[in-house]
Amino acid sequence: MRVLYFSRDYTPHDHRFLFALAGTDYDIYFLRLERGKRQLEDRVLPEKVKLIRWQGGNSPFRWRDVPAMAINLRRVLGQLKPDLIHAGPVQSAAFLAALVDRGPLVCMSWGSDLLKDADRSFVYRWITRFTLSRSTVLVGDCQAVQRKAAALGFPVERVFLFPWGVDLDHFSPLASAHPPRETTPTSDLRTRLGWQNSFVILSLRSWEPIYGVDLVVRAFATCAAELPELRLLLLGGGSQASLLQSIIHQYQLHDKVYLGGQVNQVDLPRYYRAADLYVSASYSDGSSVSLMEALACAKPVLVSDIPGNREWITPGTQGWMFPAGDVQALANGIRRAVRKRETLSAMSLASRRLAEERADWNKNFKVLVHAYQTAMQLKR
Repeated sequence: MRVLYFSRDYTPHDHRFLFALAGTDYDIYFLRLERGKRQLEDRVLPEKVKLIRWQGGNSPFRWRDVPAMAINLRRVLGQLKPDLIHAGPVQSAAFLAALVDRGPLVCMSWGSDLLKDADRSFVYRWITRFTLSRSTVLVGDCQAVQRKAAALGFPVERVFLFPWGVDLDHFSPLASAHPPRETTPTSDLRTRLGWQNSFVILSLRSWEPIYGVDLVVRAFATCAAELPELRLLLLGGGSQASLLQSIIHQYQLHDKVYLGGQVNQVDLPRYYRAADLYVSASYSDGSSVSLMEALACAKPVLVSDIPGNREWITPGTQGWMFPAGDVQALANGIRRAVRKRETLSAMSLASRRLAEERADWNKNFKVLVHAYQTAMQLKR
């Protein structure tokens, strides 16, 4: 079977799907909608995956280019003749696929496309409904996505849910006995920074408004004035870089915040292991992959109280939650974690246990294969 995997860009999430698909008997082709400014994947495509060259994939996506891209995409599909198209997010790659093709379409929601973008405007809502109406099945990562799709008229029985999951061997509490070659000397990060006796918070969401990283830094600044042992590992990058830098400068946090930039997947587990608490203030998420990575590395968590997170975190068991957008509540959560650090070891065990039960990528991927098979049967 010839499968066309059509995504907005090439991110670590896309690599995870393409690497797994390369291990199947399918012939896999990859179509990239844009080359944007978001966090990209630095690993090469799996050898079995064939990259399709076309009009898109070279610059940021622009709505005014949709007519020309649709014409070009129709030509590509006519030449490739895929048996099935796997496309997402809903309002970009999946929308284009729905515009030009009536073959089996596995529409993949990336979480915020349905939970947030679908309500941005009348136009976005129409695009979302149109794309779902042309989709054979929908793949999502949380029950909130399923509920939203149902509210938009998509049949519940054609929704396939699975949290994308992580590699539990790579993201683990202990480093592998035979680790891959390090590209960054982070194995002894706390010692190198002089943070051996510190309480270390980890934030690694993209520096975009939807992820609330500015709230994390503001809450940290409030707590750091009271708790001298507090430190922040701040990874990532994005459009709010100048804002975050100004907060750090305003509160004179330079010696308490480590700016690690974009970290590749090989080195990332070492940052989780260096932290005492994982924090995310996101305003919208499905089943967050970084949350699953933190759980797999046995980290207690402090995350925003949003539907996607509620499906994972039991307050007081794997960590705590706070109202989204409430910087004071976030600060109180940080204080609570520091005060109750003697309870963190039990939370660490609970986090890893939850990851083993629900976040194993090798098990969860089988749901996608089942979605493909169902889409083919339904189309026949």
